[in-house]
Amino acid sequence: MTVLPILYSFRRCPYAMRARMAIAYSGVHVELREVVLKNKPSELIAASPKATVPVLILPDGRVLDESRDIMQWALAQNDPDGWLNHQNNTLINMNDGDFKVALDHYKYAERFPEQSQAHYCSQGEVFLHHLEASLNKHQFIESHQISMTDIAIFPFIRQFAHVDMAWFEASSYVQLQGWLHDHLQSNLFLSVMKKYPAWQPSQSPRVWLS
Repeated sequence: MTVLPILYSFRRCPYAMRARMAIAYSGVHVELREVVLKNKPSELIAASPKATVPVLILPDGRVLDESRDIMQWALAQNDPDGWLNHQNNTLINMNDGDFKVALDHYKYAERFPEQSQAHYCSQGEVFLHHLEASLNKHQFIESHQISMTDIAIFPFIRQFAHVDMAWFEASSYVQLQGWLHDHLQSNLFLSVMKKYPAWQPSQSPRVWLS
């Protein structure tokens, strides 16, 4: 019997989202274990004590608990359109660093009363300006071809836009709006956003491949 990699995931987590998109694109089969973050299974905590998602347990026992590492692993197995050829680590680092901080403050502004929600939004807009400038040059962030950069960043822009979609759609980020819409309507994204019940240790393995 083939032993599959085990992926612990949570549907709405942007980190897990980008990992699932890379896995689905690569065509690699994994056993999906959807978790409830308020009731994390002990198996997840044993595999990765920080107990965040996504976590990928490989058949050889290695554990990948950073979403970018999981993306890199999946694309190393199969990357038919060359996503790794256009990987802008500077932009992805900006997304995962200052932009993610601004996003969390903007989304949960009531937890950070030191500044207004509008202030936190403007901090996030620094990154939006970078993306808009890139998308004014070509269809995707790095070129006219989708790449790992787009997939790594997309779930976070989705989350930022949904804080106040009316504001985002009325903003000057016309290219970014179109880019986001295209990703939201893509078969890849829709396939990885299917709802699954929370994993239970007693259930049969769920082989997952979008």
